[in-house]
Amino acid sequence: MTLRPLGDRLIVEPAKGDEITKSGIILPDTVDREKPEQGKVIAVGVGKLSENGSRIPMDVKVGDTVVFKKYAPDEVTIDDKEYFVLSESDIMAVIE
Repeated sequence: MTLRPLGDRLIVEPAKGDEITKSGIILPDTVDREKPEQGKVIAVGVGKLSENGSRIPMDVKVGDTVVFKKYAPDEVTIDDKEYFVLSESDIMAVIE
């Protein structure tokens, strides 16, 4: 099954992995913590429809690593894998 985002939405695979605290303690991925605020874009929509009927192209592309608003994403699970669905306006930056 594949996801195809509509309009100005995009699909992001959340960043996962062990986290190292400032004191050097490794928190494994199994520790319950807050949702990640960054991830890799795996699909983008065609862009927002403007008032005159033309499409406004997306600023992000597949493969970009992005930082997004903390409580913005909608979570979707497909084939036991978690994805986030976001609007382009919820993206704050692209990590380069």
